[in-house]
Amino acid sequence: MADEKFPGWHGTTIIGVRRGGEVVIAGDGQVSLGQTVIKGTARKVRRLNPGGREVVAGFAGSTADAFTLLERLEKKLEALPGQLARASVELAKDWRMDKYLRNLEAMLIVTDGTDLFIITGAGDVLEPEHDIAAIGSGGNYALAAARGLIQSDLGAEDVARRAMQIAADICVYTNGNLTVERIAAS
Repeated sequence: MADEKFPGWHGTTIIGVRRGGEVVIAGDGQVSLGQTVIKGTARKVRRLNPGGREVVAGFAGSTADAFTLLERLEKKLEALPGQLARASVELAKDWRMDKYLRNLEAMLIVTDGTDLFIITGAGDVLEPEHDIAAIGSGGNYALAAARGLIQSDLGAEDVARRAMQIAADICVYTNGNLTVERIAAS
């Protein structure tokens, strides 16, 4: 049964690929309501700069909810500079325990160029296997494509772009209008 609070919002595809001393996070630009594309140029990958240390984050799910989570993550990173893992765990704990945050419908992929995590509302902070993380409605397609492409000589950005194109060809809630952010290991 569909959730009455969220009438047919379908997401996006976000992928993070770590390779060769850098991490690339790419996301598509499609926002859908039911069977209608509301916007094709949304920017779902952002650079955060709390305390002067850059972090790249991509989100899938409700935009307002994701921005709330990104603001909370920035505050955690300001309080815990240079500690993405700890800040992510603190955010996940708050997200799971706080009555208001618990209702937020979004997921995040975050990186500081060294660490790569998926953060969920279930209290999970997951470090993906094979240096690839993917979320959203086309996430499994992008993940499968990237796992195959990672065996090639392609760099992180090329793997991410090609995996996103494959996901966009398969998932009707994903388009080829990409935002791509790259960050080097610190």
